[in-house]
Amino acid sequence: MNKLLNIAQAVPRQFVREYAFKSDLKIKWVRPEKISCIKPEKSGDLGKLPPLDVNEILPEYKDSKELQNADETVKSLFKLSNNRNHLTTRYYRDQMVREVQRHAQDFGSMEAKLAKMTAIIRRYQEHMETSPRDTSIKVRLKELIEKRKKFLKYLRRWDYPRFEWILEKLDLVYKPPPTHFHWITRKESLQKLTDIYCDQIKEERLEAYHKELQAQQIPYLEDAIKKMVFVRQEQIDCDVPVTVTEQQIEESRKELAKLKELREAEAVATRKQSDDTFH
Repeated sequence: MNKLLNIAQAVPRQFVREYAFKSDLKIKWVRPEKISCIKPEKSGDLGKLPPLDVNEILPEYKDSKELQNADETVKSLFKLSNNRNHLTTRYYRDQMVREVQRHAQDFGSMEAKLAKMTAIIRRYQEHMETSPRDTSIKVRLKELIEKRKKFLKYLRRWDYPRFEWILEKLDLVYKPPPTHFHWITRKESLQKLTDIYCDQIKEERLEAYHKELQAQQIPYLEDAIKKMVFVRQEQIDCDVPVTVTEQQIEESRKELAKLKELREAEAVATRKQSDDTFH
């Protein structure tokens, strides 16, 4: 018994792995970049505010006759771009409300409220691009986006045609919360990528096998026609019932001619495409 154990220990063991690990595959998973909820691509704001006209006067003084005849220095004091930011925000807010309000005095309907919030959100988003560390504006922006989502959810539930209309008017995208939320994990993502990789390999091999079979079609038909002619002639010489007819041979020759024409047309098309890419 001891001798057998010594012999077994003396023989080096060789382990041959007949399966593959995921590390052997050319699959690389990169964790998706986290997008902040205040970004336009996450909040659903497709459109942006139009650029402000440099010569835009404050709305309260637009119809002032004295200002029209005043000096340029005086006019510059009443320009919107030279005044406080909240006045510009109010200007954009009023412009957006006019696009969706039901009548001239409508400032409290659901559409008007959504237009007000959208104008302020887009102004805050522009501010956050230049001042990303402004925490107070960031908090206000998050609260406004969540409030607008609740309003849109309510409108979607009770008046869907108006909901679609307001989305088109304000250039918004509504993203409802998922029914089943789950975290994006590395394991699950690698499983999906592995399945996609295996499907691609399967498709490539099937395509290669299909091309190989197509390349064998013409030689196979030529060989088949020769054998059919030979068998027919032998059956006639031996005075045996003929099983191969002239019609079968002719049909095979026609099929061979069509196949050759098709291959020539494909070759001409590929040659022309390659010449176009080079030129």
